[in-house]
Amino acid sequence: MDEMTATGRSTIKGVLFDLDGTLLDTLEDIAVCMNRILKRHGFPRHDTGAYRFFVGDGVDMLVRRAVAPSDDEKKISRCASEFRKQYHHGWNRTTRPYDGITAMLEKLQSMRLFLAVLSNKPHRTTIDMVRHYFPGQHFTVCMGQGAFPRKPDPQAALYIASVMGIKPQECLYAGDSGTDMETAAAAGMPSLGVLWGFREKSELGEKGAQWVADTPDEVVNIIFSINNTTLPKDVRIDGGS
Repeated sequence: MDEMTATGRSTIKGVLFDLDGTLLDTLEDIAVCMNRILKRHGFPRHDTGAYRFFVGDGVDMLVRRAVAPSDDEKKISRCASEFRKQYHHGWNRTTRPYDGITAMLEKLQSMRLFLAVLSNKPHRTTIDMVRHYFPGQHFTVCMGQGAFPRKPDPQAALYIASVMGIKPQECLYAGDSGTDMETAAAAGMPSLGVLWGFREKSELGEKGAQWVADTPDEVVNIIFSINNTTLPKDVRIDGGS
């Protein structure tokens, strides 16, 4: 039987995070690597800000959006392959966790919540980045694209919940894009949109975000609110510990 809060919602026992635009600000490294490939193949390059709307749906879709309106499949495939190689050696130049993310993860761990990461990045890159930027954090599962279809297909999210040993409705899905909100809905998970990432609040709302957070601290507050509990004295929400 599900554990229910006073509001009738299932108790949140785990949090599944998107990576790019949610835990990590990866945009500049992605833009630099992709622009090098575009220049090499004679395509126009893009400002870094444009990549906010190119990323989120895997490498192949990133490349298709970057080279549009070209539909030369051979060139698209070649560019995607070259981007993977370029990014493999260039993902850690300017990428960093967003302010407050590490403290948020520590607070969530202190609440004995399961934590996991699901990205549309290649699986090996996802693992490497999480290990590099969050060496002190324990994630029950960290998964990129490979074994399951990419988001918004819910199979990977449902698999992660099963590994955590919790039901989908007990796993809060946190992400910065409409794709993330669609994934949560398809998996039957409550959804939280974060506003410090790549996409706009309007997109998150249109795709069904049930909550939105302006800061990482608000994620902690929202979970306490969902679970109808109060903050323990040793868990502060102002960046303290």
